[in-house]
Amino acid sequence: MLDDLNRDLAGFIELYRDGEVLEIRMVKPKVNAICRRLSRSIERAALYLQQDAELRVGILSSGNSRAFSAGLDFQESTSDRAEAGMGAEHGGFGGITTLWSLKKPLIAAINAPAVGGGLEIALACDILLMADEAFLQLPELRRGLLPDGGGLQRLPKRIPYHVATAMIWTGDPMSAAEAHRWGLVYKTVPRAELVQLAWDVARRVAKGAPLAQQALKEALRAVDGQSDAEAMALRADNGKDLVNYERMLASQDMIEGQRAFLEKREPRWTGS
Repeated sequence: MLDDLNRDLAGFIELYRDGEVLEIRMVKPKVNAICRRLSRSIERAALYLQQDAELRVGILSSGNSRAFSAGLDFQESTSDRAEAGMGAEHGGFGGITTLWSLKKPLIAAINAPAVGGGLEIALACDILLMADEAFLQLPELRRGLLPDGGGLQRLPKRIPYHVATAMIWTGDPMSAAEAHRWGLVYKTVPRAELVQLAWDVARRVAKGAPLAQQALKEALRAVDGQSDAEAMALRADNGKDLVNYERMLASQDMIEGQRAFLEKREPRWTGS
């Protein structure tokens, strides 16, 4: 199935699988500008990650040295205005910015500039890693647009509000060092070490219990914007958006994780 999917996505995405980790590498020439086809390719890859029970963690990376992604493909958006805002069917712009069905963790490996929509798809990931020489930028106001594919919605929640909004107002770039200082990025390394770092982090993440990982994404979304009192009522929330959280609380894996700790051994996860 992976070979068939790689053939379908050729020219836009390359998929690399090793054990429980799937790397989703954007390869659209020359700078991974986000068009409908790339959006839908990223969505298909992310859904493959979600639906394959043996896969636990994804890495979103770039095979282009000039950019992680330069954002919206203006050639497409200006030539077909009626379709310009249409991204993937469920994942929206960039394929993952509104892909709420994706419950498995996704790591962004930002090797080069992530500009506009490129930053927005990175913000849709769970862990951000950057090459030292890369930078982040939201220059939409200079293009007559707003960064409404996640930039204005997510960035002010990730770093201090006025730092985030100043980035949007001015369009000024943020270096990897600044992004790390503000806590937006988990780690920075030289570009040559970035992919290895991403795989190392992914393999550490994959050690967690599968249900607990998916429950974490549900829980983080559920408590976003809530007061402490509301968020601490999480266990009492039986809403449909906490399906995996409820499964985790009644799972054998929850018992297994505690037994493994007491018995000083590695847990044997079953996902149930």
